[in-house]
Amino acid sequence: MLIGVPKEIKAQEFRVGMTPAGVRELVEAGHHVLVESGCGEAIGLSDELYRAAGGSVVDTAQEIFATADLIVKVKEPQESECQQLRPGQLLFTYLHLAADPRQADLLVQSGATCIAYETITSSHGGLPLLAPMSLIAGRLSVQAGAHHMEIHQGGNGTLLGGVPGVPPGKVLVIGGGVVGNSAVRVAMGMGADVTVVDRSVPRLTALDEQYGGRLKTVYSTAEAIDQCAREADLIVGAVLIPGASAPKLVTRDMLSGLKPRTVLVDVAIDQGGCFATSRPTTHADPTYVVDDIVHYCVANMPGAVARTATMALTHATLPYVLRLAAEPLAEVMSADPHFAAGINVHEGLITHEAVAAALARECVPIAQALSAPPQLRSA
Repeated sequence: MLIGVPKEIKAQEFRVGMTPAGVRELVEAGHHVLVESGCGEAIGLSDELYRAAGGSVVDTAQEIFATADLIVKVKEPQESECQQLRPGQLLFTYLHLAADPRQADLLVQSGATCIAYETITSSHGGLPLLAPMSLIAGRLSVQAGAHHMEIHQGGNGTLLGGVPGVPPGKVLVIGGGVVGNSAVRVAMGMGADVTVVDRSVPRLTALDEQYGGRLKTVYSTAEAIDQCAREADLIVGAVLIPGASAPKLVTRDMLSGLKPRTVLVDVAIDQGGCFATSRPTTHADPTYVVDDIVHYCVANMPGAVARTATMALTHATLPYVLRLAAEPLAEVMSADPHFAAGINVHEGLITHEAVAAALARECVPIAQALSAPPQLRSA
C-alpha cells in the first residue's frame, strides 16, 4: 500500500503522524511511505532520518493527498486538507467530529473513509489510541495550570505546592479516567491539596487505593462539583464520552462563586469542552478571562511536547496502520469490532452512533455501510 504522512498545518502543531522508526516498520512490511519534507524538523526528525528509514520524501502535501491510499496524521484535517481527500482513500487521525460539524460535512462530501483514533476501543473498554495523548494532556494540564496561577500570568498568585507554614493550592479534577488520574498524579507530586470527582464508584475506589488518604475522592453530582469548585485554585476538566460532546459540568452561573482568578483547564475542549464558558484557544494565545476566571482551553495540548507525543502516538498507532495496509478494509473491520468503532465516516455515511447523535445526523451502522452498494451512499 502507498501510505502518506503529511506535515501538520494546524496552528502551533509540531507533532507528526509517524516517526522514522514507524516508517521503517512499514517499509520492511513491503509498503511504500511518502513523507512531506520538513514534517518532523521542529522535533529533530529530519528528512534524512526518514530517507534512511526507507521513506520517500516529497516536497508538498498535495503530492501525498493525490497519490496515497492511506493518510496518517495527528490532528483533524483542516479545510484545505479535507478538500483534497477522495473516494476510496483512508484517513487515519484524530477527528473529534462531535464538536465540528463543518469538518464532518467536508469529510462526508469527500467520499473517503475516515477513522478516528479517539473512538477505537479495546476489549477491556479502553481507548488505546487516545490513551497516550490523554496521559500527556493530563500531566500538562497541571503544569500549565500551575504556570497560569502565577500572578503575572493572570492567576491569583498561589504556589501549587505551598511552603512550610503556608497551605498548598487546591486542585479539583473533574473526571477520574486516564486524563484525570494523570492530572492527579502530577498535582499530588507537586504537593497540592487534590480532590477528584467522578460518577464511577469503582474508579474512585481504585484512586483511593492508589493514593491512600492523601487524595480526596468525591462522588460527582452538580452540588458536589459546585461546592468543590468554590474552594479550588485550579480546576481541571477531564471528562470524556467517546465520540460525543462533553457535558457542561461547570456552568456560567457557577463562575461567580469561584475564587477570583481561579484557573480552569479544559482538557475536553476537543469534544466541545466541559465548562460552559470554554472556547478553543492555541499555544500562541492560550488563555482568556470570563467573570474574573482564567480559562486555558488549548485544543492540542500534547503539541507542546511534540517530540514525546509523536513517539508515544506512533507506538500506539503503528499496529493499526500495519493492519490497514495489509488487509482489505471490510475484512479488518468485520474481524475486529473494536477497530471498526474507529470509523466515523465511510464513503459519505456517518457510521459512529455518538458522533451522529452529537451532530443530529443519521447514523448508518458500519457493517451496513461497508456492504452498501455505491448508489445508496451519499455524495
